[in-house]
Amino acid sequence: MKHTYRLIFDCPDQIGIVTKVGDFLSQHGGWICDARHHSDTDSNRFFSRIVVNADSLPFDVETLREKFTPLAEALKMNWRIVDSAVPKRVILMASKGSHCLSDLFDRLRYQEFNCEIAGVISNHDDMRGISEFYGYRYHHVPIEKDNKGKGFAEVERLVDELQADTIVLARYMQIVPPALCDKYQYQIINIHHSFLPSFIGAKPYHQAHQRGVKLIGATCHYVTQQLDEGPIIEQGIQRINHEHTVDDLVRLGRDVEKTVLAKGLRAHLEDRVMVHGNSTVVFS
Repeated sequence: MKHTYRLIFDCPDQIGIVTKVGDFLSQHGGWICDARHHSDTDSNRFFSRIVVNADSLPFDVETLREKFTPLAEALKMNWRIVDSAVPKRVILMASKGSHCLSDLFDRLRYQEFNCEIAGVISNHDDMRGISEFYGYRYHHVPIEKDNKGKGFAEVERLVDELQADTIVLARYMQIVPPALCDKYQYQIINIHHSFLPSFIGAKPYHQAHQRGVKLIGATCHYVTQQLDEGPIIEQGIQRINHEHTVDDLVRLGRDVEKTVLAKGLRAHLEDRVMVHGNSTVVFS
């Protein structure tokens, strides 16, 4: 994999942003491998993701950040520079359902993601076998119905101890406490088995069947304090008809869920997602 630096930023829209950033990089010999931009007319903000060949620059990423700071301040940017040689550390969280977790394991086996799996956390012991089969450390952290705080305190301790910067809820059937949502803002990725904002909460396929919908889907989003209302990263759909039972919807939905979660996670790991309010800009 080519060693690159990713410059991700947004700022007030104005003339010459791309030229100024491009001039800065070219003055130091920076070779731009990829560049994506978006102007949001409603908010008058400019969003960008620029990938530079790290070997084309005469200094390391810390020096790049230092030298870029004056321009970033002048353009009033929200910005970051990410080194592709430092993969994100990911914790996978699941309950009893295996389809999303096992799909991620298989994709990791074939190196579809550039990340390190710090471990697997589950409130049940059901996924231990498959996790350890793939070589991942498994942490069974029960979430007691009458004392959920104790379990989530242990989850928080593990996330910090394992130095994870991304948490993936691969059908983890628990509501994350508000304090953790805030602490790990835009770091917790969830797959919801519904085409949000429709059918929020439990048993969305049952709700969809009762409404006689013709499309079901899944939504990958960042977790916030507002249940199933966080910024959306990726969505997918499956057409159905009146002949499909609830069981059919669940079966078809599982295929959509695992695909959408994988796409959403990949976009996050590659720093293609920029949160704007409760919405997102997701570069292809």
